[in-house]
Amino acid sequence: MELQSIKNRFGIIGNSPGLNHALNVAVQVASTDLSVLITGESGVGKEVFSQIIHALSSRKHNSFIAVNCGAIPEGTIDSELFGHEKGSFTGAVDSRKGYFETVNGGTIFLDEVGELPLGTQARLLRVLETGEYIRVGSSKVQKTDVRVIAATNRELLESTQIHKFREDLYYRLNTVPIKVPALRDRKEDVILLFRKFVNDFSDKYKAVPVQLDEGAKDVLINYPWPGNVRELKNIAEQISVLSHDKVIDAATMKRFLPEHNYSRLPVLASGGSGSVSQSEFANERDILYKLFFDMKKDVNELKKMFFDLLQNPSIAQHAPVYNDPAFAEVHSNVPSIGTSKPVFLPHNGEAIDHHEDVEESLSIMDKEKELIVKALKKHKGKRKDAALDLGISERTLYRKLKEYDIEE
Repeated sequence: MELQSIKNRFGIIGNSPGLNHALNVAVQVASTDLSVLITGESGVGKEVFSQIIHALSSRKHNSFIAVNCGAIPEGTIDSELFGHEKGSFTGAVDSRKGYFETVNGGTIFLDEVGELPLGTQARLLRVLETGEYIRVGSSKVQKTDVRVIAATNRELLESTQIHKFREDLYYRLNTVPIKVPALRDRKEDVILLFRKFVNDFSDKYKAVPVQLDEGAKDVLINYPWPGNVRELKNIAEQISVLSHDKVIDAATMKRFLPEHNYSRLPVLASGGSGSVSQSEFANERDILYKLFFDMKKDVNELKKMFFDLLQNPSIAQHAPVYNDPAFAEVHSNVPSIGTSKPVFLPHNGEAIDHHEDVEESLSIMDKEKELIVKALKKHKGKRKDAALDLGISERTLYRKLKEYDIEE
């Protein structure tokens, strides 16, 4: 099937290379039963691609359902997808079929799949690998034949690194990836889309369609469109309804575009020009994910360094930072893995002729007694306050006082 006929059939406007490539991949994979992961920012039209895949597949005469995973509460998502038995939870007055049962033989589109809880992700992985699922509150294994198409505006691979998304599920869904480009990467399509929208709204509101002068076109093309096609459609509707002039100039166009959306992060000067490409601000959430992941990795490396030092204090003589007097002073009270404290070498690297091991009690009872004494001192002997601070009942505290023979 020709690409242009597919665009006409599904109302897709545009000729950018990125859009055409995504459509070609969707057409090629449609005849298979492979899982597809559609990625792209919110508002780029990911659901249309799922409809294209289903309509061109052998399942086209069977059911198609789109599920917004982010819109279903975590407590009911398993029931929605896999069904439940009567009495399996409060409010389950009857048995209910889930989507994987009702759409058997068809296609299910899981939009914002990155919002699924980890427990639901495990259930979904089982369906993808074996075609099996279990209703909530049941022990009976059921079979289903459903093609899964998933979509997300997140970087799922990075979510796997911070344990927000299962890595095995990611690779199972990502059998065939389709990247839908953002509108700011399809600048040649912006005017075509705008013209289509204003013509649609002129028919809807029985009005003369607005026209754009060259200045207004430049403003539209250079706007970053953080809301993508959805935002462009909203702007076209606003102008069609609210504008008194039927020829829009640059100044009028700017009044309809929210200025705060030009940059959602602080602007840094670049090369003296004072401006930065808007595409640099498109994925600030992804940048934060990377930052947190790097911080976690640094902390893990620091913990490993201390662990190695505590196990073998002698390595300090080979590491200049450990021989620093300030480092030794700050960390001289760090307890070792054993029962003695580590000994740090002096800065001049001279051998130590003698050191004294300080025995440290590791008895749980001794530590418990010590905490009770500290709590009583902190609260000036008030048992109720001390028990609350310790996280135990006042009766338990009284019993511990007798057991450890603690004088108040």
